[in-house]
Amino acid sequence: MSDATKSKLSIFEIVLKGTIIALIITIPSIMAFLLSWFILDDFMIAIILGGIVHFIAMGFGLKISKKILLKK
Repeated sequence: MSDATKSKLSIFEIVLKGTIIALIITIPSIMAFLLSWFILDDFMIAIILGGIVHFIAMGFGLKISKKILLKK
């Protein structure tokens, strides 16, 4: 599509969809960190596991953002 035929997202839609993507990325990594910290009782392993889950969630967030941020 050319730029003239694409409709733009409003600021509200960008903020709403960006917040949803941020929650999709952040909540799993925080939960993985907290659960592994309480279960394993080791802070460093919990940080590493939380970081791994965070990077995996960022990969999913990239795919999701490509789908929901495009206006049809």
